[in-house]
Amino acid sequence: MSSKLVGVGCVAVLALWTAGFATQTFTVALRGRTGAGQSLRRTTGIDRVLAREDKLQPSDLGSPSASFGLAAAGVASAVIAAAFRGSTRSKSCSASSSGRTLLRANPVATFETTMGSFKAEIYLEEMPITATNFIDLSKSGYYNGLHFHRVIPNFMAQFGCPFSKDPRSPRAGTGGPQDGTSFQVGGKEYVRSGGGNIPDEFTAKLTNAPGTLSMANTGAPNSGGSQFFINVADNSFLDFFNPQTPSKHPVFAKIIEGFEVVKKITETRTDRNDRPQTPVQMTSVTVE
Repeated sequence: MSSKLVGVGCVAVLALWTAGFATQTFTVALRGRTGAGQSLRRTTGIDRVLAREDKLQPSDLGSPSASFGLAAAGVASAVIAAAFRGSTRSKSCSASSSGRTLLRANPVATFETTMGSFKAEIYLEEMPITATNFIDLSKSGYYNGLHFHRVIPNFMAQFGCPFSKDPRSPRAGTGGPQDGTSFQVGGKEYVRSGGGNIPDEFTAKLTNAPGTLSMANTGAPNSGGSQFFINVADNSFLDFFNPQTPSKHPVFAKIIEGFEVVKKITETRTDRNDRPQTPVQMTSVTVE
């Protein structure tokens, strides 16, 4: 076994040296032409990753130096992959035997309304406090039977106030969970207070893009509780990391199915307070 590992190590070192040489050649060939750009791309669903890529012009990709760099790097990657497969073929890779913790996909919430259903990925990994607060409330049945109390076409649909159980209540939009209720994140307990509020979580810089779920608040620090809104337009002016606006609304989820249902909800006829004339009820929210 040890001799096999040594052999694999040697092959891996050789492959990495080849990749390094190819990368240097590739970089030199590109320098002075267009430069290397860096972008972060976020995808949703089961394969949620932050992907880093270099922006290359078509002429760069077609040049001999670029072709050589990409081809050599590809060969090196193939050599490493083959060596790794050879070294692991004779042993089990189960998490239970190795003690590794495998990454899991974020949970998905299903929203059933009187106008249809939609699903959203809850960013538990990126926004653990805000996401866990939402999951805890959902699993307790808190949201079941409430109504959308404020909808504006080409903007957003707001939901989550306990007073909205009566769709005509003048207090709809002013409430939150009970003080003293709590949830845990990573072994730490968070107790809702000051009107059922939780701490602001200004960490992951997720923009208020169409289809995202974002925390509603009063504008004061730590004033978010159970209410949130669903963006149906690009509302980046609500981002907490946008220096050009005082608004601070952190995103904690994004619709992955049924976005057209939410758009339809925002387009329903409303009164002068943006409340739907025909009440739109959330019959249930389940999280898996």
